[in-house]
Amino acid sequence: MIKTAVFILLILLDLLTKFFIQNNLFLNQSIKINEYFELVYVQNFGVSFGLFSGYVSHWILILIALIVVILIFYLFIKSDKQLEKLAYFFVIIGALSNIIDRLINSYVVDFILLHYENFYWPAFNLADIYITIGIIMLIMSFFIKSKTVK
Repeated sequence: MIKTAVFILLILLDLLTKFFIQNNLFLNQSIKINEYFELVYVQNFGVSFGLFSGYVSHWILILIALIVVILIFYLFIKSDKQLEKLAYFFVIIGALSNIIDRLINSYVVDFILLHYENFYWPAFNLADIYITIGIIMLIMSFFIKSKTVK
């Protein structure tokens, strides 16, 4: 029950922030928050960091992402480590949220822009943060012995 609520809450949080950005900023408009952080409205038609943008149909990207989510869900079910299961859980939430966004818009809305002086990290969104947290947790699970789930 709690997992389902967290699942829905995180997806809604991601989609609502994307909706807010789309409806309050113009495309490529940025709002400086501080010297390292800006809100920006970017439409990502590719995969991570905009790779393959314009070269692959959004339907192909959705299909590939769904296959990956199914594989990760299989790993989630098979895992007996709590940290590993939680890691897969976060990756699935992020991936599904970006899939939903791509289904709605045919692109993914990115809006978080981090930089230091003239060094810019590509814009990203909350779903990307969920995926990153999941991957970090997954790496940690490889090095940490955890209790098995019963």
